Amino acid sequence: MLRTYDALVVPHPARSTALRRRLQWLSVRLWWHPYWAGPGRMPAARAELRHQVRALHGQR
Repeated sequence: MLRTYDALVVPHPARSTALRRRLQWLSVRLWWHPYWAGPGRMPAARAELRHQVRALHGQR
């Protein structure tokens, strides 16, 4: 999702519509993901999820 936001920062008029649609699609997927129905709603669980994603992509 963040990569899509980053891509929208650089002006590409031909790609902006596709990127906005992708952002909407990703937002819907996040909203309805089963993770958020369980213990993932707690702040510590969200922080752990962010940590796992950053580790997966080699970021800090």
